[in-house]
Amino acid sequence: QLQLVESGGGLVQPGGSLRLSCVASGSRFRYYAIGWFRQAPGKEREWVSCVSSAGATTGYADSVTGRFTMSRDNDKNTVYLQMNNLKPEDTAVYFCANRGGRCSPHGGEYDSWGPGTQVTVSS
Repeated sequence: QLQLVESGGGLVQPGGSLRLSCVASGSRFRYYAIGWFRQAPGKEREWVSCVSSAGATTGYADSVTGRFTMSRDNDKNTVYLQMNNLKPEDTAVYFCANRGGRCSPHGGEYDSWGPGTQVTVSS
């Protein structure tokens, strides 16, 4: 069982950038796909992106494609989400989660979740 902790959130102006990190404890980090999800106030949680266990494959929601880039460093047990050209509609709490097997956009298929980090995009 992994324990995940997100960081890097904050307040940024529209058009700005942030890089989120997700650090995992546990020796089996490299065997899990990692997904990013977000939840805005009053809205359902939505899938943002995912990276495969070896980092060879990534997937993105249409709403962030071309703006967000996900990567991982298995030696550091860390996954990153580089977010560029941020928009007010990106405002949400961002969570990372791990899943055995391939990436999936379905949150119910993930095992452990971090507590989340707040991202606010506002002028």
